[in-house]
Amino acid sequence: MRALLVANPAATTTSARTRDVLTHALASEMKLEAVTTEYRGHARDLGRKAAHEGLDLVVALGGDGTVNEVVNGLLHDGPDPERLPRLAVVPGGSTNVFARALGLPNDSVEATGALLDALRERRERTVGLGLAAGVPGTEDESVPSRWFTFCAGFGFDAGVVGRVEQQRERGKRSTHALYVRQLMRQFWEEPNRRHGTITLKQPGADPVTDLVLSIVCNTSPWTYLGNRPLYASPEASFDTALDVLALDRLSTPAVARYATQLLTSTPERGPHGKHALSLHDLTDFTLHSKVPLPFQMDGDHLGVRTSVRFTGVRRALRVIV
Repeated sequence: MRALLVANPAATTTSARTRDVLTHALASEMKLEAVTTEYRGHARDLGRKAAHEGLDLVVALGGDGTVNEVVNGLLHDGPDPERLPRLAVVPGGSTNVFARALGLPNDSVEATGALLDALRERRERTVGLGLAAGVPGTEDESVPSRWFTFCAGFGFDAGVVGRVEQQRERGKRSTHALYVRQLMRQFWEEPNRRHGTITLKQPGADPVTDLVLSIVCNTSPWTYLGNRPLYASPEASFDTALDVLALDRLSTPAVARYATQLLTSTPERGPHGKHALSLHDLTDFTLHSKVPLPFQMDGDHLGVRTSVRFTGVRRALRVIV
């Protein structure tokens, strides 16, 4: 088996020594090339090269951002599960939503052991992914399309992600407490929290207008707060297309209610109420805003957009589990 290990040296929960141990463990089972990323987008470039060279496996060692880059490299020319290298993930970030949603251990050493067991037993599954692209006829039509593995956000939650990234650039550690603080700041400074600017359009249905927040889920849980899973769209699955949770109001009472529902959410029940919209298994829809809003995918802030087209693609990539 020819394999490539893509390791992010800035991964939150792994050290250079840990990466060396994991590399040796994997190299004992396969013909392995290990590369440490050196710049933003390097993991994407490595994934694309691995796909073109016909490798059997690409292992992503890092957080959700590293995984996202590798996936976008692998799918640069489009999804082809039977031809493309399989993907394996060794979590090294602070949250590791994609790996945990696949049922992998959140510890890098344990996950490596599980990966080796899965390879010996030939355990894999084909997962669906989300694709976000510019909308023809809008100012964002030239924005390159990009794949995401577990979620995207347009509006409020993307603003929180952007604030967290700013704090990390200033040297702050990526902790759950940091996310909570930035969430509260985003809430108090959000100019559109009472009168939303987002419209959701899908074929064959009436538009849904005046949304403040829109979360697009490709799997469930949506994210984790420490060890607690949070279910924004409990029905979301790697085996279906995309789910959406949207809110049309973020007043103080509404935030208190939906935050409580989110913290107490289960695989059977997520946020609900008269200001919440939940949609399941959508293959094609667009989000438009009257004003530019922050946009994020897989926890990576991508700037501001006024419109995004989403496509849910079933059976896009084979993953070792």
